[in-house]
Amino acid sequence: MNFASVRIITDDVDRLVEFYEKVLNVSAERPAPVFAELVVPSCTLAIGHSQTAQLFGAGSVVAASNHTVIIEFRVDNVEAEYVRLKSFVDDWVQEPTTMPWGNRSLLFRDPDGNLVNFFEPVTEEAIKRFSGRL
Repeated sequence: MNFASVRIITDDVDRLVEFYEKVLNVSAERPAPVFAELVVPSCTLAIGHSQTAQLFGAGSVVAASNHTVIIEFRVDNVEAEYVRLKSFVDDWVQEPTTMPWGNRSLLFRDPDGNLVNFFEPVTEEAIKRFSGRL
């Protein structure tokens, strides 16, 4: 089994796509006006309009209401990403901080309030834990 994607449901696909294109430094694929995919080597971040949620059943998802999931991306240099992101990220949750499990991490919210974590393994144990992974 392979992890394929995370999908964010939103009422404003264009706004979220534009934001994540900047965050991930990739262009979105837009197979339909109500759906986009941002493909990075390790996974795909999909963005769908709330209209598409009807396909999953009434009330199954609600746009801009996530308070439990963190979308995480491993990066090469958290400090450099922090400097790059500061020009367009408005909602910072945590500036670069070394976590007890050995990752240097920064957290921010996307325009819909979803929590995003950029992290970099920095301790010997954390680096070892991630060795061999994408």
